[in-house]
Amino acid sequence: MAATPQTDFLDKLGEYRYGFSDPDVAVFKTRKGLDGEVVTQISAMKGEPQWMLEFRLKALEHFQARPIPTWGADLSRLDLNDIYYYVKPAEMEGRSWEDVPETIKQTFDRLGIPEAERKFLAGVGAQYESEMVYHSIQEHL
Repeated sequence: MAATPQTDFLDKLGEYRYGFSDPDVAVFKTRKGLDGEVVTQISAMKGEPQWMLEFRLKALEHFQARPIPTWGADLSRLDLNDIYYYVKPAEMEGRSWEDVPETIKQTFDRLGIPEAERKFLAGVGAQYESEMVYHSIQEHL
């Protein structure tokens, strides 16, 4: 394959620093696919009020009524029924960094988030797999 400006650029990038995956530590995940039953289950897991569930179900109707976009990237091979739409990584949100599961802490280490930043910044929250796993606000605030 002949070099092009695009492939030359990609060659210079080197290995992607954040190209890693974590073991599955989920305490809960829905079945694959998205329908009213899954939306209702997600809403119940999050303890949402009835109006929010109704809003989500209406949004699902809008989503299902639309075709996969044909502009932009090729999505023809995307299987929306092979996706977990909700994964809960921890049983509860930690109030201190020590409460966060070790595997999740390791992810933040790999991402280069310094311990000082995690411990001492005000209003710090850590989100993992769409869920808050840690949240802390300094007392003096």
